[in-house]
Amino acid sequence: MGTHADLYARHQAVMPSWIATYYDPPIELDRGEGRHVWDAEGNRYLDFFGGILTTMTAHALPEVTKAITEQAGKILHTSTVYMSRHMVELAEQIAEVSGIPDARVFFTTSGTEANDAALLLATSYRRSNQVLAMRNSYHGRSFSAVSITGNSAWSATSLSPFQTFYVHGANSFRSPFKDLPTDEYIAACVADLREVLDQTAKNVACLIAEPIQGVGGFSVPPDGLYGAFKEVLDEHGILWISDEVQTGWGRTGENFWGWQAHAPEGVTPDIVTFAKGIGNGSSIGGVIARAEVMNCLQANSLSTFGGSPITMAAGLANLKYLLDNDLPANSREVGGWLIEQLRAAGSELPVVADVRGKGLMIGVELVKPGTLDPAPAAATAALNAAREGGLLIGKGGLHGNVLRLAPPLSLTRTEAEEGLRVLRHALTVANAEVTA
Repeated sequence: MGTHADLYARHQAVMPSWIATYYDPPIELDRGEGRHVWDAEGNRYLDFFGGILTTMTAHALPEVTKAITEQAGKILHTSTVYMSRHMVELAEQIAEVSGIPDARVFFTTSGTEANDAALLLATSYRRSNQVLAMRNSYHGRSFSAVSITGNSAWSATSLSPFQTFYVHGANSFRSPFKDLPTDEYIAACVADLREVLDQTAKNVACLIAEPIQGVGGFSVPPDGLYGAFKEVLDEHGILWISDEVQTGWGRTGENFWGWQAHAPEGVTPDIVTFAKGIGNGSSIGGVIARAEVMNCLQANSLSTFGGSPITMAAGLANLKYLLDNDLPANSREVGGWLIEQLRAAGSELPVVADVRGKGLMIGVELVKPGTLDPAPAAATAALNAAREGGLLIGKGGLHGNVLRLAPPLSLTRTEAEEGLRVLRHALTVANAEVTA
């Protein structure tokens, strides 16, 4: 098989240089169980990143493994040109929990592809290529998704099929309005939105927004922001796309969808995109939209791999486990405790400027003490110290200075306490990095 160093050399020789990896050298994960993973050298880690928020319930969840195995013994692939019982059943369940009236569901293989499809729907429906997006946002790696990404660290090209306008509000920690009370903050962002609309050709297709920005460092806007935006959007017939690739399925604990913190009862986005957690590692993404919008395309379309029998079987089993065990409530309880503990720990360390998030979606922003200047080296030091302590975490933010914590939603209190001990040490290491 060769050594780990051999594999790393082969990786460098054959993979693109722009594929981002953690650690130097990166580790090879070999297996997982529950909330833990093991690398190829036998080291055990508590997983607080879940393959970028994708292992939603647990590693090697027996119910999901059984569903995949049984389906693999029958048929692996059919495509959407044939009916699929599992695809219809999962679509029915997702439509029901979506909150969108007369919802239709289209399955893709990733969040990038889901956002791509949502943009196709919105621009086709509105006959416009003008798109509103949020500053510091990230919506995927495709040409169309990159072209509406507001985070320069992940925007590989300035070329674009869209005319994109960026709006204030999503990153309240670094917003020019950050010192305003919540109601005044929202009012200022709404005023900014109206001014942005004055710069357009008056037929903007959509606003696409993450309820909590993922790659952007788990930046949390004030509750109600997108509901206030929707009132303005409705004046112009502009569609609201909620990118729930990272916030969906109860990760925030307080709601099943991130958008529910923003809209009053009875008000929903026009389009919702999802991916990551629903498959628990299987490649599932998708779009939910009201029928009028979903059915607006004037040409044929299909998906070769979206809605495949094996991924749909996995999604059905995973969603059932999530609901039967009320994992969103566990996310609220355990995640809420973890946020409180991290805020207490961070209050004693000048490197920690902000601890934010909801449920088991937590960001810790690191800065140079006494300033708001980002400290990416401190974040890297914390990432490495956590790994040495047996804990895997992520990082993000525009400047790479935010630690991202997103364990499987079945995380126990005991495991949260174990992770907290490692995180306290990692933050101490980060603090030493900037005060040395």
